[in-house]
Amino acid sequence: MRSRTLFWILPLTLLLIVGCSSSAQMTDSSASAQTAKQQAENADEEKSDFEKAIAKSDSLGGLFTVYRDTTDGSLQMALAPSQIGQEYIYFTHTVDGVLEAGTFRGAYRDNTVFKVRRHYDQIEFVEVNTNFHFNDESTLSRASDANVSPSVLHVEKIVAENDSTGRLLISADDLFLTESLTQVKPSPTPGGSPTDFKLGRQSQKKSKVEGVHNYPKNTDVVVDYVFENPRPVNPGSDAVTDARNVTITLRHSLIEVPENDFEPRFADPRVGYFTQQKDNLTSTSATPYHDLINRWHLKKKNPDAELSEPVEPITWWIENTTPERIRPIIRDAVLEWNTAFREAGFKNAIEVKVQPDTASWDAGDIRYNVLRWTSSPNPPFSGYGPSFVNPRTGQIMGADVMLEYAFLTNQVNQNKLFEETGLPLQAASERPKTLPKHACTLPGFLHMNTLFGKAALIPTAADPSPEQSGPSDLNGEMTQLMEEALHYLALHEVGHTLGLQHNMKASQLHPTDEVHDASVTREEGLVGSVMDYPAVNVAPPDTDQGQYYTTRPGPYDVWAVEYGYTPDASEEELDAILSRSTEPALAFGNDADDMRAPGKGIDPDVMIGDMSKEALDYAEGRMQLVEGLMDDLLTKYEDPGQSYQELRNAFLSVTGQHAQMAAVASRYVGGVHVDRALIGQEGATEPYRPVPLEKQQRALDLLNEYLFAPDAFEIIPNELYRHLQPQRRGFNFFGASEDPKVHARVLGIQENVLAHLLHPNVLERMTDTRLYGNEYTLAAYMRDLTDAVFAADAQGNVNTFRQNLQVSYVESLATVVGEEGDARYDNVAQSAALQSLQEIERMIDRKRGVNAETRAHTDHVLHLIDEATATE
Repeated sequence: MRSRTLFWILPLTLLLIVGCSSSAQMTDSSASAQTAKQQAENADEEKSDFEKAIAKSDSLGGLFTVYRDTTDGSLQMALAPSQIGQEYIYFTHTVDGVLEAGTFRGAYRDNTVFKVRRHYDQIEFVEVNTNFHFNDESTLSRASDANVSPSVLHVEKIVAENDSTGRLLISADDLFLTESLTQVKPSPTPGGSPTDFKLGRQSQKKSKVEGVHNYPKNTDVVVDYVFENPRPVNPGSDAVTDARNVTITLRHSLIEVPENDFEPRFADPRVGYFTQQKDNLTSTSATPYHDLINRWHLKKKNPDAELSEPVEPITWWIENTTPERIRPIIRDAVLEWNTAFREAGFKNAIEVKVQPDTASWDAGDIRYNVLRWTSSPNPPFSGYGPSFVNPRTGQIMGADVMLEYAFLTNQVNQNKLFEETGLPLQAASERPKTLPKHACTLPGFLHMNTLFGKAALIPTAADPSPEQSGPSDLNGEMTQLMEEALHYLALHEVGHTLGLQHNMKASQLHPTDEVHDASVTREEGLVGSVMDYPAVNVAPPDTDQGQYYTTRPGPYDVWAVEYGYTPDASEEELDAILSRSTEPALAFGNDADDMRAPGKGIDPDVMIGDMSKEALDYAEGRMQLVEGLMDDLLTKYEDPGQSYQELRNAFLSVTGQHAQMAAVASRYVGGVHVDRALIGQEGATEPYRPVPLEKQQRALDLLNEYLFAPDAFEIIPNELYRHLQPQRRGFNFFGASEDPKVHARVLGIQENVLAHLLHPNVLERMTDTRLYGNEYTLAAYMRDLTDAVFAADAQGNVNTFRQNLQVSYVESLATVVGEEGDARYDNVAQSAALQSLQEIERMIDRKRGVNAETRAHTDHVLHLIDEATATE
């Protein structure tokens, strides 16, 4: 019995012991968990507000540390104490856009200086005004901020402050996702049509930060801005997928101001650099300018050597989107600039590399200078060469060149009207609205010129040489034309990235008999500068073909680089370089000087589309070449199975050349040659010298023969007109008629010239310049012009081209006279115009024996004159 009891007691005891042990273990475990939880809570409480705010974010270190929330992608930015009160450079460019929204891939936008300020619990981003200079030694510098308004771009509340480091944390979403830093949506155009394309409101929900790229010297944020317009009136082009939702992608760059020994260099009116314009408010000079040129920071590795490599060359990368067959052409063109830098003491100042297909960086990275290549639906250019700078000093910090595949094609803008395509600008206001301030329209101009060159080179079907039939390579000439055009385009756009402005006076380098001599032009350059807009140099009949475009920097380019880039040059050395500006090969005139649009500019030597120092001779030769081409144009484009679109494009480019040469000739009438040499400079002439009488009359004679005469447009065979058919594409001319508007195109060419010849600036200048050398009186000029338009058929039948011309001329004269005197015209011009109307009336009033069409036209003209001269 006792043993049986013991049997039960022992197991029970063991169970109790085990139970107690287990219970003790559970109690200890719970206590440990509770302790760990408490410790975690205590540790969390010990975390600073700064650490808590960034707990769920990835840290992206760089110039400004950025934190991106891993759950919703929101941004925060940390600011070090040393960054408060500091100046930085802000730069932004378009990653992608649509032309309707006023922007496009690669477009450079804002380039400013900003400062980060703290105001109590807020951080302010403030744009700094850099337009003024104060001499530090002047007491006036103490008032340098007087009446100059800074721009507070954005304000953010401080989220947290790190007590140990002093770093401040702010939200960065609104800084980048709104238009605080830059205006994305363009302002409405004054007087714009209600049917213009319009962006809607920015959608905060759809807009997003696409990416953050942070580096030691710059912080880049890429943003997709989405604009909603629920009921768009204008759907835009095919590039706009849906006008209700349009995306514009920008890359914002916050950049550290360079700390180096870069020395700013002053601008001079005799040489053309882009500048940072600053008024010196402590100067007593009549020209208180403190303008600094834009240039790269180049230093010699060996300062004592006459010729040295730079410490850091200007490195260009050819984007891997560039067609491989043209990469060598682009590369060679860019490297040609090294010949100019040798005069400044540098060898291998520029180097060119190709972006690897495996590159981890993209072409939008501002740390790389990239020659970019795109193929856009509606390209606004065929090339574009912008740069961004330090606005304080003018130091160029980066650049890109945008090139468009459209340049290599035979295409023209199909959205333009038949009567307008390929013609010169009608007015200065016709500068493309989608291009930025320092826009370059050379590529489109060069493209139309090159199309003309192609039309001239394509052999006719009657060519006896079998290997030259059709649009094939004519003894390598077509290849030469395209390679030289592309080479010139790259030279020109890279020139802009070096800081150079346009030089529209450079085509005056050689006389006409030398421009086709390749032995001369390859050695000296076809033009004085690659920054000009020259005519394509197609040789006239019976003349050996030389270069179509120059393939090296010209003498002006070399001289300009010498001025801008000679290191450590003293004031005396720079003055010595500038003193050579009177040499004919160094002639310079920029966009402000040129006469591309009616009434603009005064110096006919500063013109686009001209060639040689005997521009009138060259223009006449080109118009004779056009006449010959018209006879053969139809037979040049007879490829079976093709539409007539290429023939139509060729016709537009050929007649466009005719119009351009007429515009060149017209600028000599009432023109004034300009010399910007300084007083006492060797080789200087008078600042203003009117064009000699003989040359003005020669120009008007050319216009009479090739533009105004009754037979001026008989050079175009009637058979050609019936073949100028555009290729149908769906409903592409819906609501319009597709037939070629021949009379409208011819009248457009004539009116473009009349707009200049009768421009108030020109008529007033002809009177003013009689006081200092002009021998062409306004009365004599108006008589000659009226004779050119009316005399040849005053007593005979008038063809329809002349009917349009004469009506347009009379209407223009009526505008000069005005009902109550047009304020744009002076009294002398109005008197001359009135006399011309009366003379026309006498010339045609007694016209007899003419056909019914001419009789009706005559009655129309007389009616217009009666209305213009009627008195109450």
